[in-house]
Amino acid sequence: MVRFNFTKKSRHKGEIAPDEIFLDSTNLPEFDTTQFEGRLDKPISRWSLYSVGIFFMLVLGAFAFRLSSLQIMHGSSYASMSVDNTLRSTPIFGARGVIYDRNGVAITWNAPADITSTTTTDESGETLPIRKYTALPGFAHTLGYVQYPSKDSAGFYYQEDFEGLAGVEKYFNEQLQGTNGLKLVQVDAHGNVQSQNIIKPPKEGQSLNLSIDARVETALYNGIAAVADNNSFKGGAGIIMDVHTGEVIADTSYPEYSPEVMSEKTDVAKIRAYLNNPDKPFLDRVINGLYTPGSIVKPYMALAALNEKLIDPNKVINGQAYLSIVNPYDSTKFTLFHDWQAQGPEDMKRAIAMSSDYYFYIVGGGYKDQQGLGINRIDSYMKQFGFGQAISSTTDSYFTGVAGNVPSPAWKAANFKGEGWYLGDTYHSAIGQYSWLVSPVQVVRAVAAIANNGTLIDPTILKGAQGKVFGTVSISKADFDVVRLGMQMGAHTGVARVLNLPFVNIAAKSGTAELGASRTQVNSWITGFWPYENPKYAFAVMLENGSVHETIGAAAAMVHALKEMSTTSPEYFK
Repeated sequence: MVRFNFTKKSRHKGEIAPDEIFLDSTNLPEFDTTQFEGRLDKPISRWSLYSVGIFFMLVLGAFAFRLSSLQIMHGSSYASMSVDNTLRSTPIFGARGVIYDRNGVAITWNAPADITSTTTTDESGETLPIRKYTALPGFAHTLGYVQYPSKDSAGFYYQEDFEGLAGVEKYFNEQLQGTNGLKLVQVDAHGNVQSQNIIKPPKEGQSLNLSIDARVETALYNGIAAVADNNSFKGGAGIIMDVHTGEVIADTSYPEYSPEVMSEKTDVAKIRAYLNNPDKPFLDRVINGLYTPGSIVKPYMALAALNEKLIDPNKVINGQAYLSIVNPYDSTKFTLFHDWQAQGPEDMKRAIAMSSDYYFYIVGGGYKDQQGLGINRIDSYMKQFGFGQAISSTTDSYFTGVAGNVPSPAWKAANFKGEGWYLGDTYHSAIGQYSWLVSPVQVVRAVAAIANNGTLIDPTILKGAQGKVFGTVSISKADFDVVRLGMQMGAHTGVARVLNLPFVNIAAKSGTAELGASRTQVNSWITGFWPYENPKYAFAVMLENGSVHETIGAAAAMVHALKEMSTTSPEYFK
């Protein structure tokens, strides 16, 4: 019997959905709710549809704006870039000029690019010509080296020229520099070359004929290197010059570097070793090295004294082991100025030959009744011979270097807080000590003026060039003859007699400059000219910072060079 309860309110309001009719709540536990069984589907709200529509409209708007920017506002520029990406301009490298010695021997040239692993090749197949240098020793500072053209990470050249960075390569860069050509290369999207056309052919640079003789330069370097290596010297330099034209036939500095290593820059360990070498292989000691000269200044002191009529060249002075000067403030005390040995009776020629300090103390500063030059006249005459002044030749700029210093009261006051000049300063200056600083190229120009009777000619490194006349020293030929004879005696019977060689008659002056307060290190010098009878070539050789106890120095290096020259280039002694 069915009962109806008319008092209970219905649980539903409105219509009953069909799903509710067929949903049997007793079956709910059996539904797999993870598979969404037993759940009712509901329609997506209108706001969700509107949101999705707005998002897609914004995306389409952004694409439309970008498309208009590419096609309308910047279309022409992007079209140009597209052409550039397919047509690339590539340099065709002009060969750098060849460098020859005075006899036409190539000492710097361009090697075929395919014989070296360091050659770089671009997408068009264009290769860099490789700069090669002679394997003969002694040429690094003369020739210098180059920097190759450089690429960026994308393979494009931001530097298209070879650039000389030192030596002849630097100072004659404009003449040696080739003119690059231009090639248009068409490539596809993958970078493959489709076609190429030469728009502008390259031009080779100007070749140079140097005044250097490769045989003489090698001989001079070998002599310096041999003596320096075996006798504790840290370095050295040498130069040989024609006394009439200024042409330099040898110009070398030790130690040196490899121009090819510095140009190619692939041997990092070798370059680092150069940079860390305390003996400074990058210093061109001939041009930019400054050194205390020592006794090689004595011939110029003699010329100044003769020209000033201060002393007769035949006057004999009894050379002692030291010169004793009374202290001006205390007559019981004396200052001693030592000679390297007591020379005994000597006139000017013998004083030059035996390098007498005692004689030139007196000539320079005076003693008792013998008047001396004094520091002001010393300064004046030394500058007439080119000391203390940089070489500024108009023939070429290769030898332009440091100025150096000639001692003077003004220099001392400027560098020692106004300190005054003393007689002892003059004595030391007269024998090439104290604050002297000279370069080998200055010395060879000065000694060439002794050989040619007073004409100072700036050196040149170009064959057939005439060096600029720097100045003329107004001293008589008779006075020059006295000094030249003293130098010839020095090479035959004096302190430079190691240069008494059978195949050439040399006039020379040696020098040993003591360094520092301890005076345990020295610079060794030899200067001179040949042949004595009719001078043609002047020379200056310096060995740097050796032990004061060394008995072998620059003169031995020059002998080594002259003997090698007598075999390889004997025409220089005829």
